[in-house]
Amino acid sequence: MFVSATLFLAQLRDRRFIRYVLASVGALAVDVGSFLALLALGVAAAPASAIGYSLGIVAHWLMSSRAVFHETVAESGMARTRQKALFVISALIGLALTTAIVGVADWSGFDPRIAKALAIMVSFLVTWLIRSRIVFRSEGE
Repeated sequence: MFVSATLFLAQLRDRRFIRYVLASVGALAVDVGSFLALLALGVAAAPASAIGYSLGIVAHWLMSSRAVFHETVAESGMARTRQKALFVISALIGLALTTAIVGVADWSGFDPRIAKALAIMVSFLVTWLIRSRIVFRSEGE
């Protein structure tokens, strides 16, 4: 527990992490807004969650590549294509986690909005680790 708190505090000192948190909040607004709108339209919880998350993925790429990891975004060509593919893979991992958590919780009779909140936290941590350590890793790392 102490190691986690220390790591978290170290991350807060990292401006890139703070920018990532802000980009995630923006993408989350797209995700959750879409999710709640789709629930209101009668779409089942798991598909609504998947659609909302997918729209959030697009928003997150735009913000991440322009404001968070701009110094490590590949210029063009195969390196840029590889980076986009890895970003999409990280997003699909987050999507699978989100959809599974919300789907299982809904199937079990839990409020899908509470499940979505848990899924947001799990997906955030997993995708941050993948994106910061793999997708947008500096060449020297």
